[in-house]
Amino acid sequence: MAKTLAYQILEEHRMDGALAAGQEIGLRIDQTLTQDATGTTAYLLFEAMGTPRVKTELSVSYVDHNLSQFGPENHADHLYLASVAAAVGAYHSRPGNGICHQVHLERFARPGKTLLGSDSHTPTAGGIGMLAIGAGGLDVAVAMGGGAFYTACPRIIGVELRGALAPWVASKDIILRLLSILSTRGNVGCVIEYFGEGVSTLNVPARATCTNMGAELGVTTSLFPSDDVTRQFLAAQGRPDHWRPLAAEPGAKYDRITKRLHKEKDAATIENIRRFCTEVNVGAADAKGIIDVSFGHIVLDLAALEPLAAGPGSPDHIVALADVAGKPVDQVVIGSCTNSSYQDLMLCAAVLKGRTVHPRVELGIHPGSRQVLEMIARNGALADIVRSGARLLESGCGACLGQGFSPAEGAVTLRTFNRNFTGRSGTANDQVFLVSPAAAVAAAVTGEITDPRRLTKWLGVAWPRIDAPQQFILDDAMINPPAPAAAKVEIIRGASIVKPPAGEPLAAELAGPVAIKVGDKVTTDHIMPAGTMLKHRSNVPVYARYVFNGFNVEGQPSFAQRCGAIKQADKAAFIVAGESYGQGSSREHAALCPMYLGVRAVLAKTIERIHQANLVNFAILPLTFATAADYDRIEAADELAIAEARKAVAGADAVEVRNRTKNFAFTCRLMLSPRQREILLAGGLLNYTRERAGK
Repeated sequence: MAKTLAYQILEEHRMDGALAAGQEIGLRIDQTLTQDATGTTAYLLFEAMGTPRVKTELSVSYVDHNLSQFGPENHADHLYLASVAAAVGAYHSRPGNGICHQVHLERFARPGKTLLGSDSHTPTAGGIGMLAIGAGGLDVAVAMGGGAFYTACPRIIGVELRGALAPWVASKDIILRLLSILSTRGNVGCVIEYFGEGVSTLNVPARATCTNMGAELGVTTSLFPSDDVTRQFLAAQGRPDHWRPLAAEPGAKYDRITKRLHKEKDAATIENIRRFCTEVNVGAADAKGIIDVSFGHIVLDLAALEPLAAGPGSPDHIVALADVAGKPVDQVVIGSCTNSSYQDLMLCAAVLKGRTVHPRVELGIHPGSRQVLEMIARNGALADIVRSGARLLESGCGACLGQGFSPAEGAVTLRTFNRNFTGRSGTANDQVFLVSPAAAVAAAVTGEITDPRRLTKWLGVAWPRIDAPQQFILDDAMINPPAPAAAKVEIIRGASIVKPPAGEPLAAELAGPVAIKVGDKVTTDHIMPAGTMLKHRSNVPVYARYVFNGFNVEGQPSFAQRCGAIKQADKAAFIVAGESYGQGSSREHAALCPMYLGVRAVLAKTIERIHQANLVNFAILPLTFATAADYDRIEAADELAIAEARKAVAGADAVEVRNRTKNFAFTCRLMLSPRQREILLAGGLLNYTRERAGK
């Protein structure tokens, strides 16, 4: 049978399991990346495993998240990461060198290879034909030690691109349209694979925009073919020998996908599936209005796309830019790992040249890498940007995760980022729209949300066609190579670098109160806040004080304090949640810190892929309600009990949970592989890995 591109790479790297959708497989990992928000924990866990040197072809430690150094913690992390990388055989990209995904795409990513990164946007490298997957830091640590990465063998969603984008329409509009079709939920265990004649019209950074924001779909990764456009990009980066042609085999078939949707609530999504997907079948709705929508591969006519935006609150709140045009804008930020390439910033510079940012608007620009920054500095584009009144921000993640440039309360801000979860910007009631660079710079000069296609008529701005450079400026001086194996390297450990706790073997019975009950789409940002609190990431006992910080009520015990009382009473703490619990960042602290506080189980309607893996890795049971209505029957502080927890984890797909407060029992699903069950019984992946190494 003809294979998809994803299955070709999976087959080449399979170490364990069978290539059957839904079955667990173990993959050989060629490259890893970490960033400083997750990397300190990943390297501390790697050290705890007792492996002296990394065993991958290449591992890179990046510093791009916590660049502002208020207090000693962030600099202490930087020093630790630089020294531990040198000691264990990894490269280190220094602060200021750029965002990990942008730099990795430029300098290290290779078609046909596998990449595992402790950041959910690691799939960015799929734009170059690499199978790149985001995971928790402990999974990355195991891969650095030569262990396989385990995941469910995916179903493949085919996305056929036809034609070419019209002027002022961007690749960001491709992924926003895809989000309107698939939404942010119901796509766990899938891979997006792009194909078709339209692929060749997109440069590599444009493709990377699509694969980067594919993380918001909740898929395992996204992937483009490696073609002549890829070859030219690698040649311009001085890496022509890294190119390899890759594409799906002729006649490859893509999986038929079924999504369970609510007829009324998801009416717009259902309509988009009808419009853009082949072979659509819609099942009859049940009494609660739930229907199954089954569809074949997705077809996007690039020429028919229009500029889009994701409205405040979620990346899948998609609206046509023309429908919200005229809304006054207070702030614009251009950058992030989604849209900070050379082509993106050159387009913005062309629009800003000879103009001044609107008096009402503050414009900030994050170049994606030092390479991009130097190139626009040398060709004069940076001068045009600065002269316009834009504020130049560091080559890093910064505002994307609430590290500065937060908007005023209620202010409208347009950002070229990938996430707009409420409060992620650092402002509780933010109004964040996600848009393309063209739409962002249009708002910056007009002071209102503007369809960029109107710039030509309004301002006489001709659409600037930005071609890919024939040669990028190459300077890897800010990437430290690893020290030789025989070298003695002192690992610098500041006071804030604290060894992370290991999990405890699963108890025979779990019993205790519901420490918190939350609703749908609770993200890892909600569980473990970023912003200024992220500086505590290397010190779990301190960072754990802020778990569910946004849910705490002044004058009442915090979540951490409630868990402390539960733990002191020698009981287990439970979390109850709705749909898509744990979506967003791969931040494993959203499992590690609750584990430290004594949380032993999460009961949710659905749990997102990376977070579910992190829960298992840190010995927290990831349970899903067999009947969604049972969620409504449970309240915070109810006492729950799982009578034979170890027996259930050892081999049961269905687990009985008793609500002792209300005196009823209900069933939860525990759909895990045999390996994951062993991890839970051992008290987490670190204990499991140590035990296997000992044996």
